[in-house]
Amino acid sequence: MKKGLLPLLMFFALFMLSTTMQSCNKSVLLSKKNLSFSADTVVFDTVFTTIGSTTQQFKIYNNDKRTIHIDEIELMGGTDSPFRMNIDGIQGTKVNDIDIESQDSLFAFVEVTLGVNGQNLPLIIEDSIRFRTNGVDQFVKLAVWGQDAYFHYKDLNEGTWPNDKPHVIYGYAAVDSAKTLNIQAGTDIYLHKNAILYVYKSTLNINGTLGNEVTLQGDRLESIYDDVAGQYYGIYFQEARPSTIDYAIIKNGTSGVHLYSEDPGNSGYTLTMTNSTITNCARYGAFIYSGAKVKAENCVISKNGNHALLVLEGGDFFFNFCHLLGYGNGDASTPAVGISNYYNDYANGVTNIGSINEGRIINSVIWGNLSSEIVFDTIPDDAITLNFDIRNCVIKRENPATENYYSGIQWNLDPLFTDIDINDFTFPISSPLNNEGNASFWIPTDILGISRSLSTPDLGAYELP
Repeated sequence: MKKGLLPLLMFFALFMLSTTMQSCNKSVLLSKKNLSFSADTVVFDTVFTTIGSTTQQFKIYNNDKRTIHIDEIELMGGTDSPFRMNIDGIQGTKVNDIDIESQDSLFAFVEVTLGVNGQNLPLIIEDSIRFRTNGVDQFVKLAVWGQDAYFHYKDLNEGTWPNDKPHVIYGYAAVDSAKTLNIQAGTDIYLHKNAILYVYKSTLNINGTLGNEVTLQGDRLESIYDDVAGQYYGIYFQEARPSTIDYAIIKNGTSGVHLYSEDPGNSGYTLTMTNSTITNCARYGAFIYSGAKVKAENCVISKNGNHALLVLEGGDFFFNFCHLLGYGNGDASTPAVGISNYYNDYANGVTNIGSINEGRIINSVIWGNLSSEIVFDTIPDDAITLNFDIRNCVIKRENPATENYYSGIQWNLDPLFTDIDINDFTFPISSPLNNEGNASFWIPTDILGISRSLSTPDLGAYELP
């Protein structure tokens, strides 16, 4: 053999040996076991058709002491699936050749957007993700309940909304000048971020019934959004004609009902609200501004970020048999009830002052976590009227008021609510709310349909059975 050929043959032999060892090492080092998962099924709460969901996630685990090689990860519905997957930052319907190191894990993210299903009732849609390792297929199931809806995007509305499917509002759903919109019992209304139900120089009638209330809430139905305030704006009345809300549940907005002025031709109430609850709004439950007029009976307004009731730059109000409560998660310095007849317009350097011709709170409870849950901040003026009447109430206030418009007030006596944490504001027979109502302002039933005593009704929205 030629001397110069020997080194070349030795190099070739070493190269082949190295390659063979690497191949052997790979088969030895890779695990023959399979994967485990943080969930075997990923379930989405109800998702409206055409609207994407929030992202769900699960983890893929390698619990072995050696690396596991995943040959394939496949979304079984392929490109026709309403689901979308992202495996450790890689998007697509199929991902190949991923290694998970010993005792390590990967994140998988899943979203879903549904097409119209043509049905009024929710429909379940399913798919799965297949993981193939070492010749074995493992599956994580995907499931979502899809719901068709009536969608409103910056549209004008009148007549009567059907209640066979939910209504979802993007931007705004408006009732234009001189028109009337009726919302039937059992209608579910979902509002997207910053969306608004806008009543402009027109009439809105929400006609819920006991056990078949009209609900307004955000359009994210995942359980993590159950108690998230500020998901949409609320119902905005601008110079509205006489409107009504009966048996409505308004929750998780920014302002439950916001009223700005009223139709100049209307001598009555801008809004009459009965048997309704407003809760967990980021700012106000009921906001009366610049001359609007509101009558409310059998209403529970609680746990809002700032005030249950705010009156600013004047306006009229009559709250009878109501719970006006604090307990909100917002600014801890704001009481449940704040009444002011002026507004400082700093941009124009003026102070606007308005009248409060009717300022009545009767047969109600004003309570919360603060030492004082009612405050007045008014400016007298010869050109305006301030007329208050607050009687037969339980009120929390650090220094009981001495103004002559208070009468029959029980100051700082705990109403003994059943369970504040779960919004159960009923009370026992030992509560100071029991039998202390003024029968002159009697109404037949409470918010739960229980008959009220003709002679000694209970205070607030509830009557002891």
